[in-house]
Amino acid sequence: MVALFEKHIKDNFPFLVKAKILIAISGGIDSVVLTSLCKEIGLNLSLAHCNFNLRGKESDADEQFVKDLADKLDVPVYIESFDTKAYKHSHKLSTQIAARELRYNWFKSLQEAFKIDYVLTAHQADDNLETFLINLSRGTGIEGLTGIPEVNNNVVRPLLPFTRDQIKIYATENKIDWREDSSNKEAKYLRNKLRLEVLPALKEVNPTFMDNFNKTIAHLNGTRGIVNHHIANLKAVLFKREKEQISIAIDELINLNPRKDYLYELFNEFGFTAWDDVENLLFAMSGKRIFSHSHRMLKNRKELLITSINPIEIEDYYELKENEKTIVKPLKLDVCDVAQIGDLKNEIAYIDKDLLKYPLIIRKWKKGDYFYPLGMRNKKLLSKFFKDEKFSIVAKENTWILCSGDEIIWVISHRLDDRFKVTPKTKHILKLEYLT
Repeated sequence: MVALFEKHIKDNFPFLVKAKILIAISGGIDSVVLTSLCKEIGLNLSLAHCNFNLRGKESDADEQFVKDLADKLDVPVYIESFDTKAYKHSHKLSTQIAARELRYNWFKSLQEAFKIDYVLTAHQADDNLETFLINLSRGTGIEGLTGIPEVNNNVVRPLLPFTRDQIKIYATENKIDWREDSSNKEAKYLRNKLRLEVLPALKEVNPTFMDNFNKTIAHLNGTRGIVNHHIANLKAVLFKREKEQISIAIDELINLNPRKDYLYELFNEFGFTAWDDVENLLFAMSGKRIFSHSHRMLKNRKELLITSINPIEIEDYYELKENEKTIVKPLKLDVCDVAQIGDLKNEIAYIDKDLLKYPLIIRKWKKGDYFYPLGMRNKKLLSKFFKDEKFSIVAKENTWILCSGDEIIWVISHRLDDRFKVTPKTKHILKLEYLT
């Protein structure tokens, strides 16, 4: 197995040969064998063990086992003890998800502190099959059937082609000790039930089942690659990107067939999962929107607009004091006195300073706001101005206004109020420039 493993590394992960790697080791057979194999072929390795304190003395014994193994192999080892139950309750997570977050957050900190290039985990072929069956039982697309990725950013899983039986034979022949996790024998967990009851039956029916499964995963990954290439080309045509917004013509989406499958491939990266809602949005009234955990999808006339949801709320009100020259929040604005009007641009406003009442107010617009657009004598509701100027809903939401008391001076970067314009009678001119 050492020769097979070394060839697998050289053929598929040559970047590991000279890299500094960290092996996530539980003390179980898979991670111990991975450690042994990496040591045998001369990789530059260190070990990281998480004590989740979920099995009392058994967890402590696992920790000691890993320490002793590191001493025996003469490799660095890092140990971290977690209060997993407290983290689980405070973050309202399952035990498995809590442990995963704690583990990978710690790995990341180790990588940064010790200049580690890659983290290796000991997932193997049987784990891959279990994940495949779990996803299949819950309902999934091709993404869920391609198995555990061999490389995910800087996490590498070099044991995926090897079966649990191969690993056990290697460990037995080389008299390698490992720790047994007693919870792995409890069939109340779905993964364990599959491991203890379903997989043995599949292997009994067909002795070459695991080989065939690995071939199937390879074919599915190839198909996934073809799909990804096609979708990437389609996005390049359909997605119009402007600053932090993506717009897509709805007619183009309606003509796709099979529509719902295309919608999944196009929009799953933005966190959307309710595909009936996404499809219904194509035929909804303008202004209808749906949300994922990270993005908003909005119908605006004949387009879908996708914008990210900022988890940190920015302030929507700011007081600009007299003689204040620059502000950076909630938007970037330069303010200065000038002797005469210069370039006329939407991003620049020249104002009769003597008409202002300080502090000036910068805020988001609200229903009922009105102003006197430059060049007009009559007032106009901002909502009507936005409609006439064909503002999208997102553009309206992102529009700021500058006010003197209750009067609007400037719809920032769009239109000045006629009441505050510079005239031949103006003695002092204030220049404001909106910096994008």
